[in-house]
Amino acid sequence: MSTDVFAALSNPVRRRILEHLRDGPRATTDLAGEFALGRPAVSEHLAVLKAAGLVREEPRGRHRFYHLEAARLAEVEDWLTPFERFWKQRIQDLADFLDAEESALDEHPDTPKE
Repeated sequence: MSTDVFAALSNPVRRRILEHLRDGPRATTDLAGEFALGRPAVSEHLAVLKAAGLVREEPRGRHRFYHLEAARLAEVEDWLTPFERFWKQRIQDLADFLDAEESALDEHPDTPKE
């Protein structure tokens, strides 16, 4: 049974797990040490991520290592792309504002900075 990518990403712990996996595979016990949760709770989150196809499990002896499977994140990107124009304009507006503020400070260097 495949879990919806968006449902898997809705939980902040699962998003943080994916962030930790960006740097490479990690053992369940290593990941559990990053959270104020027990290993069973982290294992449950990993199971949801695995069902969503966002991670894959690699058994190594008694340990399980998890790898990021970022290809499923393309589904999120595809959904977000139509909304990109909204935040790109806001980021550009912010950059323009900051440039204007910097120019104003350059013109009046004796003005105290906040």
